[in-house]
Amino acid sequence: MTAELAHECIRYAQMGWMRGTSGNLSVVLQRDPLRLAVTVSGVDKGEITAEDSVVIDVHGNAVDSGKVPSAEAGLHARIADVAGAGAVVHVHALAPVVAAEHWPDGVVLKDLEMLKGFGRYDHEEVVIPVVRNSQDMVELGDAFEKGFDPKVPALIVARHGVYVWGADLMQARHRLECLEWLLRFKVKTRQTGSNS
Repeated sequence: MTAELAHECIRYAQMGWMRGTSGNLSVVLQRDPLRLAVTVSGVDKGEITAEDSVVIDVHGNAVDSGKVPSAEAGLHARIADVAGAGAVVHVHALAPVVAAEHWPDGVVLKDLEMLKGFGRYDHEEVVIPVVRNSQDMVELGDAFEKGFDPKVPALIVARHGVYVWGADLMQARHRLECLEWLLRFKVKTRQTGSNS
């Protein structure tokens, strides 16, 4: 699992979505009690290795390790617990952050074929929730849970980044890639005046 985390981080870093040491990934190791492997803090995601992860509990605290988990580990654990996700991906792709600037109450997506890749039908209206940024993971977790829709596996943190989850890292990646495309489309068409 930890090698898979490193592999995915390198992939996102090459896409420009994990610049410097930003972003983090997690995968659920067990449910009861909840344990996740999450990337450690302060590591260049383009050079991360399988050793650069740590096991955390439901509160985001490291379990039996002196390693420091990413600052957002608590939110990863909250999402995995509430949504039942098997993996959570947090990146700093630009499109979600720009979209949140334009639609701070939630980004509405509809009538787009790429929604199928996000796990929804193209004719459905999907609202990607946006929450205000905070350094307090309990506060962010509360905001996430308040607006949680089991049919929407994503959360945008304003002026920060996006969280997307799935049953495993592959599904989370596919959903993230499709969502990033959808949000880029939304922002671009707003600029041309064909999108409200």
